[in-house]
Amino acid sequence: MDGSRASWVNTTHDWSGLVDTDHLGLIREDPARFAPGGPGHLVLEVVAYAADEAASRGGGRCEVMLHSDGSVSVSDDGRGTDTRFDETGRAVQKPVMATKDLRFFDLPDAERLPDGHPRRGMSVVAALSEWLVHTNRRVNGSWSRRYEHGLPVTGLEPVEADGSTGTCVRFLPQALGPGRLPSADDPLRWAGHWPDLAVRLDDRRDGGDDRSHG
Repeated sequence: MDGSRASWVNTTHDWSGLVDTDHLGLIREDPARFAPGGPGHLVLEVVAYAADEAASRGGGRCEVMLHSDGSVSVSDDGRGTDTRFDETGRAVQKPVMATKDLRFFDLPDAERLPDGHPRRGMSVVAALSEWLVHTNRRVNGSWSRRYEHGLPVTGLEPVEADGSTGTCVRFLPQALGPGRLPSADDPLRWAGHWPDLAVRLDDRRDGGDDRSHG
């Protein structure tokens, strides 16, 4: 048991609240600002977290899958999203989807993603997706939660362990105007930006083949 949530130190997100509706509303009001280039930028926001994890471990892998229903999933082999147990024994997951990333959101010197635009955080992806499912596997348990337009619509639901760790974020971007999803050449370009992360792209929209780098 990790104890009282009030004692948990904020690093990337604020543990004190699981949902920041004002923050999510701000993103939804200005999608052109927070997702320049459309859904491809949202993919980069998710891959950036896999790259963080890979850098902290000296290397890691990630798969980006383009599904026939228009959704995208990004899966990695990291440690999984930080999930702790409060004083009652209830699992509490770091609120990466529904609160701001304290490291990047609206900071003038925020990291730039491979598309040249500033990194804002995973909440941008959740807020600008019709739905998003975050599946999280850690050594101390595995859970899943569904969001719609950034708001959680289920609790943190346990899922059966499969012996692995890591995260899978699958989301259906809302209509964001002109833009494109990743293509076969993108993983090679991303390697220069995220050298510790090997990315595989699997395009299943029209029976396409999959491409990988690393």
